Amino acid sequence: QLVESGGGLVQAGGSLRLSCAASGRTLSRYAMGWFRQAPGKEREFVATISFGGGSTTYADSVKGRFTISRDNAKNMVYLQMNSLKPEDTAVYYCAAGGATWIDAKRYNYWGQGTQVTVSS
Repeated sequence: QLVESGGGLVQAGGSLRLSCAASGRTLSRYAMGWFRQAPGKEREFVATISFGGGSTTYADSVKGRFTISRDNAKNMVYLQMNSLKPEDTAVYYCAAGGATWIDAKRYNYWGQGTQVTVSS
């Protein structure tokens, strides 16, 4: 089971740090991804990180503002979000999969999501 936390309401330009905790599953066995879904839109890729954390990939829309990281000893994955914009408003999901895919369909396990709202 994956559980996201850290979402909330923030003003444009602000920061949030999302966390993804795993229970009953060893995250070091998985590549991890963050995705988001805004109302009326499809779920979109945000960032992904390799098993050991040595490789990361970001969507162009968040590159330079968001940072994905992981602490396998704590069984945690994080998404640091800086310089937030109103268009970042969405439900954010973490996911576990076999490789650093950008296609959501390739991920096997998902959390329930955490809401991020950025006000202008």
